[in-house]
Amino acid sequence: MAEHEQGDKQGYEPVGGHVRVAVIGSGFGGIGAAVRLRREGITDFVVLERSDSVGGTWRDNSYPGCACDVPSHLYSFSFAPNPDWPRTFSGQRHIRAYLEHVADTFGLRPHLRFGAEVVRTVWDPHELRWEIETARGTLTADVVVSATGPLSDPKVPDIKGLDSFPGEVFHSARWDHGYDLTGKRVAMIGTGASAIQIVPAIQPKVGRLTLFQRTPAWVMPRMDRAISGAERALHRALPATARLRRGLLWGIRELQVQAFTKRPEELGFVERIAKRNMGAAIKDPALRAKLTPDYRIGCKRILLSSEYYPALARPNVDVVASGLAEIRGSTLVAADGTEAEVDAIVFGTGFHVTDMPIAERVVGADGRTLAETWKGGMEALRGASAAGFPNWMTIIGPNTGLGNSSMILMIESQLNYMADYLRQLDVLGGRAALDARPAAVRGWNHRVQERMKRTVWNTGGCTSWYLDASGRNTTVWPGTTAEFRRATRRVDLAEYEVLRAPAARRTEAVTEDAAEVTA
Repeated sequence: MAEHEQGDKQGYEPVGGHVRVAVIGSGFGGIGAAVRLRREGITDFVVLERSDSVGGTWRDNSYPGCACDVPSHLYSFSFAPNPDWPRTFSGQRHIRAYLEHVADTFGLRPHLRFGAEVVRTVWDPHELRWEIETARGTLTADVVVSATGPLSDPKVPDIKGLDSFPGEVFHSARWDHGYDLTGKRVAMIGTGASAIQIVPAIQPKVGRLTLFQRTPAWVMPRMDRAISGAERALHRALPATARLRRGLLWGIRELQVQAFTKRPEELGFVERIAKRNMGAAIKDPALRAKLTPDYRIGCKRILLSSEYYPALARPNVDVVASGLAEIRGSTLVAADGTEAEVDAIVFGTGFHVTDMPIAERVVGADGRTLAETWKGGMEALRGASAAGFPNWMTIIGPNTGLGNSSMILMIESQLNYMADYLRQLDVLGGRAALDARPAAVRGWNHRVQERMKRTVWNTGGCTSWYLDASGRNTTVWPGTTAEFRRATRRVDLAEYEVLRAPAARRTEAVTEDAAEVTA
């Protein structure tokens, strides 16, 4: 505990000076980047974190029932296995503790800067470096690795009358633990991954729960169980068994990918399983009709729960099959006219995924923000580099999300790319930067979007958070994790323009002139 306290105090020191690499965010992406930098022998870096501890989305989301829908042994770093996961699908508390443990194990505390929210980042073309303004001071960095993640900034819809609601209002990612829901009339807005965990967790204690459902979700049984002491002991004594377990989990999901990306018609069998899951708990035909999606399973994120449907069948729960349209005092009005009087509103309405807020704060070589560059849709070379933003890389960038497997696999692939990017800069020597060529970015994204056309996410007949405002899927990777790993193993310098500082170019020119005179 003393080490944590020391790290926290150090993290709140003023930020300043110059570093080789600045990492933004300390969730899985940021912590993974920091570990990889250390393993590459790079110690001149900082991790800028706006909050007061590591954890990212697993720190911010602490709502009742919060847990991961990817098996724990796959939802962890390959270089930091945890033989002591308590359940096959672990909860938020254990995942956050795992990230704290990784930060300690790999000596990351001295690099962490807490309370250092990035306010603005501007590229300096003369010095070939980034000037980063934070809430705790300004620093410069040769390279910026943005690991803010797509599930970090909550999205609350603009609902008429919300400002005048007299009761309690909060988003699932900003849960108010000081507010007691016992006996209250509560409205749950949304039916996504957070909502299906929150509903069964709060249903037994609230007086009445009204679920506003704009679009029903496909929900599969959650095959969760406690991992026995014998299993954990085996994984500790023989680490190869944990690796085998992880490998099996990975392989099963790799085999499933083609149904999502190439043959969506094969998902009909999975739909029948989901319908049986619903039918086992929902006996009321009218309620079952409300909860049955009219789109292909997999088009939206498939949700896992064995408790959601039983909770909806309880007598103190109402399902309104229409989105929230207006609030009049303490009365919520759905788009179909249904009304419900409530004491509290919980928004489970997702995050800013296709319009990352960090993009508004990044100013590139031409003076435009990343948000302006991405106005027509996010795109980056191999999910990492945007044209006009030299030495800037994203972890969990455009089209690196997954619909059926572990994001940690994708993060580790991007860390491979980051490591080779830094090696290439070392090989170039002197003050240099790499700027993704616009043609390379366009070419990569054209290939991605061509592959996307036949996927279930584009053909399944739904509108999901995978799609941006123009209907383009800028979120999901349309292939296997193995394919992405091969695509990001090395940096191809032909896809980048090599930039040199003006002073360095003048020096080189003088040296060349002197050599000609001597000759």
